[in-house]
Amino acid sequence: MDITNLSQHYKALIDGLGEDSQREGLLKTPERAAKALEFLTHGYGLDADNIINQAIFQEEYSEMVIVKEIEVYSLCEHHLLPFFGKAHVAYIPSGKIVGLSKIPRVVDAYARRLQVQERLTLEIRDCIQRTLNPKGVAVVLECNHMCMQMRGVQKQNSSTTTSAFTGIFLSNATTRKEFINLVTK
Repeated sequence: MDITNLSQHYKALIDGLGEDSQREGLLKTPERAAKALEFLTHGYGLDADNIINQAIFQEEYSEMVIVKEIEVYSLCEHHLLPFFGKAHVAYIPSGKIVGLSKIPRVVDAYARRLQVQERLTLEIRDCIQRTLNPKGVAVVLECNHMCMQMRGVQKQNSSTTTSAFTGIFLSNATTRKEFINLVTK
């Protein structure tokens, strides 16, 4: 990402609002905003599959593994406003497990891009399914969207829940129910 070029665009945006981009409080804002956007979208430089592949271990554990309450911060691709919340991710191993810290890193790798919550949910699910080939994967995201709370419909108490499942979480209602019960406690 070219911070200098992006800073110039932010300066033009500030000027376009009728503000004085040269006044003291705004003088360094274009560069700060460019650096903030670089951080908020650093997921483009991350390879989620590689993150998982760095910590796969052979293990005969075959019960559900859940990492829940993973903080999610992303930018809505429609309005460039934040959405944030929690991710709950589970998988049932089939001979391979992954280092637990890698699951939140995968969530961040996809969340730190311009996103929609629905696609983010699927990308997390598909990455874990593709790299670990478990018996099943379950992902639930619960997020608040500033594009719904600050503008538009302006419903401050609304939240959005998305889910995606593979394997045994799709075919076995008891397994799916166990996951939902465990993440809602």
